[in-house]
Amino acid sequence: QVQLVESGGGLVQPGGSLRLSCAASGFTFSSYAMRWYRQAPGKERELLASITSGDSTNYADSVKGRFTISRDIAKNLVYLQMNSLKPEDTAIYYCNTIYRSRNYWGQGTQVTVSS
Repeated sequence: QVQLVESGGGLVQPGGSLRLSCAASGFTFSSYAMRWYRQAPGKERELLASITSGDSTNYADSVKGRFTISRDIAKNLVYLQMNSLKPEDTAIYYCNTIYRSRNYWGQGTQVTVSS
């Protein structure tokens, strides 16, 4: 079955960096687009970045130029490199894929940006 497991969250000061990882299994990873979302308390889940099977990427305006999505096909991992973090980036971060018309989500990893 499809499984997504995020890691790499934590507490970071404003201006700092974190790299999130998402380990994927249960499907042919190289053939499917992957996405990163986040959800802050009291807010809707927000799409941040996506990477296609051909490695084309797209970003939300809120993170463009600061976040980078990438994937390691050999390891079935998708990453989100986050730089110049701001307090408003505080949220739970989720990876996502759509497999056979169904959305799959990981359990999320908490990112807190605070001094």
